[in-house]
Amino acid sequence: MNNKNLSIFLLVGLIMFPQLLETMYSPALTSIKNHFSVSTSEATQALSVFFIVFAFGVVFWGSMCDVIGRRTSTLCGLAICIIAALSCYFAPTFQALLYSFGACAFGAAVGSVCTQTILRDSFEGKSLARIFSIAATVIGLSPVAGMLLGSWLTSYGGYSWVFAAMIILLTVLLFWCIIALPETKPTHIKRDSLLFVASKMLRDSHIWYISLMVGLANIALFSYYNIAPFMFEKLGASVTFFGNTSFVLALGSVIGSSLNMLLIRMKLKADLIVLTSILILLVSGLGVYLLQDTLWFFIPMTLVSLSFGLMLPNLLSTALVNYRNHLGTAGALLGLFYYLIIGFGLDYASKAGNLAFTLLICGGCTLILTIVKMIASKSNKLANENITAN
Repeated sequence: MNNKNLSIFLLVGLIMFPQLLETMYSPALTSIKNHFSVSTSEATQALSVFFIVFAFGVVFWGSMCDVIGRRTSTLCGLAICIIAALSCYFAPTFQALLYSFGACAFGAAVGSVCTQTILRDSFEGKSLARIFSIAATVIGLSPVAGMLLGSWLTSYGGYSWVFAAMIILLTVLLFWCIIALPETKPTHIKRDSLLFVASKMLRDSHIWYISLMVGLANIALFSYYNIAPFMFEKLGASVTFFGNTSFVLALGSVIGSSLNMLLIRMKLKADLIVLTSILILLVSGLGVYLLQDTLWFFIPMTLVSLSFGLMLPNLLSTALVNYRNHLGTAGALLGLFYYLIIGFGLDYASKAGNLAFTLLICGGCTLILTIVKMIASKSNKLANENITAN
């Protein structure tokens, strides 16, 4: 594992920027709604489109990682993202904005799949789990920057200022990658076809478990950015107030990641950590339900971020241990699976418009999945012991 030439700060930037773009857009929802004279459901549609197109972008760029390399794929994706953000800035209609934002999501997918592939190239085992703990923290913290920046820009210049800032940030990141991002693609990589790897993964119950769990965890977290702006608007709070609530979510993310690293050092089993995170998620859903008619409903969202910081590292670090010979393609397909779940899940959550209901459903589904997995693992272990005894 060669990681000497990797800039951790650059990798953090690459991991952050897709969530940064998505959460910068969130405070601009009311501005977009008013500017283009569209309904609330139409305005929130862009966020669902972002994740759905992002899923297909993950497949494309993940495959490209194994063909043209990690570095080249990242540079191309960032260039496409910049062009798409420019199109968003100059979009004459809401439909044009929607298509351009989708193109932006396609390019932004490199921040997820290419960066994860680079990390899996360079780390393994407990080191990889620790790195993914940092990644989960960054994903949890990026909404702070995105929401604060997005709310400030929207309050002063409307949604157009948000896209102008995106263009500047993406351009800086592109030039930083040109200067400092190395190629980590192994020379001995096995190039199995996309269909071969997909067929193998579709028959892998562990991949289905990881995809559903990661998807549901993300729906729980990002449904806040989709639904909360309109909840605050209804309660008479400003867009700046919504942006400031990101500090609460950031606190939960930092606590969750720190606690996860402590539990890993204590050698607590990953399944138990995940189960703990699910119980925390259910408590947060109950808290939001009890406070949803007040401005303080955002306080229990701290526990959602904490749960996210505990859950994701323990899922992603073990996701592709059996696919090391085709990490780019396997990572792309895994991303396709869970980003499609996120996209369609957020679309449903937006239409329902009930944050507490969304959190409780996500918590309940993850609990059922984890219990089924633990029972299946125990049954398989007993079966193997019986076969060995006979």
